[in-house]
Amino acid sequence: DLKTPVTTIKGYAEGIIDGVADTPEKLEKYVRTIYNKANEMDLLINELTLYSRIDTNRIPYNFSILSVNEYFNDCSEELSLELEAKNVEFGYFNYVEDDICVIADAEQLRRVINNIISNSVKYLDKKKGMINIRVKDVGDFIEVGIEDNGRGIAARDLPNIFDRFYRTDSSRNSQKGGSGIGLSIVKKIIEDHNGRIWATSKEGMGTEIHFVLRKYQEVIQE
Repeated sequence: DLKTPVTTIKGYAEGIIDGVADTPEKLEKYVRTIYNKANEMDLLINELTLYSRIDTNRIPYNFSILSVNEYFNDCSEELSLELEAKNVEFGYFNYVEDDICVIADAEQLRRVINNIISNSVKYLDKKKGMINIRVKDVGDFIEVGIEDNGRGIAARDLPNIFDRFYRTDSSRNSQKGGSGIGLSIVKKIIEDHNGRIWATSKEGMGTEIHFVLRKYQEVIQE
């Protein structure tokens, strides 16, 4: 994954040196490609560094009591604008009472949501992409479901999508790129919150990733 953008950067840089980019339009295209590929490498290195830190427990979590409604309402506002800019229809459905809280690291939980959604956006294949978030109360836990109408995941791949560096056959054969560690980071963060994560999917119809976090219950001392 790191060698592919390096090869492209070297090829386009050689094109400039050899004078192949002999018009302002070609030169701009070559320089823009080099810039984009360098960005891809930057993102990939950041992901690898983050995974290394999480995997060796070197990220200090800042756990605090979060209002489920306040937190997900804020997230959904930001996501609505981001996805609208990408022409993706966004739905947010919250079925949790106002007084429900969880203990979580707000920044790392947002990383979980961002990683899941960026993965969904990458594989949207319908004329009109759609992503929904549902937040539900399930007894001692809250359950978050992030659903898309993308290409879906084959049943044989589904048990492995949270493994590090695993990518499905369809993603390997596409030009979508990615490190194959985004969802493994998600799984690690959720498990460090003492939560659980899983996925359901139908090929050609879409995927839904679910995770649960235990509710915060104040201990009343008598």
